[in-house]
Amino acid sequence: MATVVITGAARGIGLALAAQHVAAGDRVLALPRKASTELEDLAAASGGLLTIHPCDVASDASVRAAAAGTGDGPIDVLYNVAGVAGPVADELESADWDAWNETFAIMVQGPLRVLQAFLPRMGEGARVINVTSQLGASTWPMGGYYAYAAAKAALNRLTRSIAIDLKPRGVILGVVHPGWVQTQLGGPHAQISADESAAGLRKLAAEWPLEDTGGFRKWNGEPHDW
Repeated sequence: MATVVITGAARGIGLALAAQHVAAGDRVLALPRKASTELEDLAAASGGLLTIHPCDVASDASVRAAAAGTGDGPIDVLYNVAGVAGPVADELESADWDAWNETFAIMVQGPLRVLQAFLPRMGEGARVINVTSQLGASTWPMGGYYAYAAAKAALNRLTRSIAIDLKPRGVILGVVHPGWVQTQLGGPHAQISADESAAGLRKLAAEWPLEDTGGFRKWNGEPHDW
């Protein structure tokens, strides 16, 4: 039985990850900003395998409180899934700086806050999967989504830096483009379901080698250009 932490577990990819890990018999520490009915139902049917710990990843105090509420046992996998779309209007002439700050607080600082809170419980072989986007790759030929794309690019670089520093301890990190997923963010006409994406993330979490710590991959395991 593995013990996994999942931020953004209330819906979408995070909820699908939680359901799949419960089905596999793993212990799931779900960290949603606010629990959904679907997550509460999953917890009720899990036989105690899944517990819910409300967590706003943009808040130091909230992250520390959520981590403290999960006990002190070892953590095998941490999935940083929580995210926001950020401002999507044309921002060449002006920008919503409050929305920019929120985007970076959740999607760049948030994963680091959560890792800091759980790192004392992560030993050799533990894995951290940071969910990014192809929009964060400098090779991706698409404009717009300035705050979102910039935040994901920052997360990619942050993950690589942390991976270098944690490699001697045997903690493995990776950033994964989850695909264009049928979620609230991706929309109903996206290419793959949340279950398909989550299955790919689980496989990567189980197999990611230390030699590729800090790497960037697609949900199906293929390398992604930076």
